[in-house]
Amino acid sequence: MPSQPDLWSELAAAMSGDRFLLVGTLVFFAAVAHAFLCPSITRFAHAAEKQGGFKGAALHLLGEVEAVFGLWAIVLFALMVVWPGKGWAFAARYVESGDYAPAATGGPSKFVEPLFVFVIMVMAASKPVMALASGVLGRVGRLFGGSPTAHWFVVLTLAPLLGSLITEPAAMTIGAMLLSAQFYRLKPSEPLRYATLALLFVNVSVGGALTHFAAPPVVMVAAKWGWGLKDVFAHFGVAALVSILLSNVCYLLWFRRELVALKGGPEEGAAEAPMPGWVVAFHLACMVWTVLMLTEHRPVLMLGGFLVFLAFTAATARWQPAPGLRGPALVGFFLAGLVVLGGMQGWWISPVLSRMGEGALLAVSTVLTAFNDNAAVTYLASQVPALAAPGAEAEALRHAVLAGALAGGGLTVIANAPNPAGQSILSPWFPEGVSAWRLFVWALAPTGLALGCFICLR
Repeated sequence: MPSQPDLWSELAAAMSGDRFLLVGTLVFFAAVAHAFLCPSITRFAHAAEKQGGFKGAALHLLGEVEAVFGLWAIVLFALMVVWPGKGWAFAARYVESGDYAPAATGGPSKFVEPLFVFVIMVMAASKPVMALASGVLGRVGRLFGGSPTAHWFVVLTLAPLLGSLITEPAAMTIGAMLLSAQFYRLKPSEPLRYATLALLFVNVSVGGALTHFAAPPVVMVAAKWGWGLKDVFAHFGVAALVSILLSNVCYLLWFRRELVALKGGPEEGAAEAPMPGWVVAFHLACMVWTVLMLTEHRPVLMLGGFLVFLAFTAATARWQPAPGLRGPALVGFFLAGLVVLGGMQGWWISPVLSRMGEGALLAVSTVLTAFNDNAAVTYLASQVPALAAPGAEAEALRHAVLAGALAGGGLTVIANAPNPAGQSILSPWFPEGVSAWRLFVWALAPTGLALGCFICLR
């Protein structure tokens, strides 16, 4: 295995060949630091908005965590335009494709995933889909007594597992909306609010690992490494199920007194006409179409299906309100910015990963995921020749990098693509903004349990 000086020599050679790589990395870490500071900026924004004027509006924008990476992507684009040897044409090609290689041409756009997350969020949050999910999970909760504790446990267990069927962004949207209606409205304590958010993030990241087509970090490597449904489930499926159950039981025992003390059931609305089955079926068909177009990297057909969906919701307005676009649009903007900024980090991430043993690779993959979307980490890992080689040693390395990416997907809001969706939906229950530090602390225990399960149950 190459020595450490060889690593620094390779990084130094890359920087000497293109000094803008270092600029792109500094902008990326500035965006990461900005994301962690968003709750503090939000507090200043609330005070400034009382006085009105530009300052309050600007601080409010800077405090929107979903806007952070998009704003810094604009900074990166501007720097690339004025940088000697880059210019407008290079910057425009890079932002449009998400591929930094100067000679890159063609290939699937890196923006398919942000577009997919936007579309699937809108569909999953629609009234027919939410009514179906709420009805099914509500009936399961009533089987266990129908208490707030039962609904809390059922949503945090079953909703993440939906991520292996209807994709993680849809599972996150459904889980967050059900928790908002059935749990957060009962006003639990701040520690329980953060523990629940951390469980949701980690469980959704892990719960998408039962299949090879639904979780973005798995999709990025499945074809490259020749993994089918049987392989992914054998490597990660059982461990993911055990991890989710263990994490939920541990926090249930930790907060048992407060959970038992919470009173109230799921939010009940006025009596409404039952949702026609054909309306629900059409929405589900649109979601299936969107998933299929993601797997085939056909953004135009995906967008066409979305327009059909919007037309259908307008035609069936008597049964459902117009779909909400603000939250999904902000999340899509966040992920698009992450693609732009993360696309320049391969020059240092790939050499680091290629020099790791199994244990070190597991740890580094988990840590890197906290600062970069786990799908980006696994994508970069799939480009490392040592991980694509045949043999048991390479297979162990592949397992380590994906296990770390899945387990670490709940440590921060940027660690997994669906996390911004969950935060956007649940942010009203955090008046001072979601603290990145508190989220990280409460996510450590379920992350550790997930790592332990992936190691012991492989």
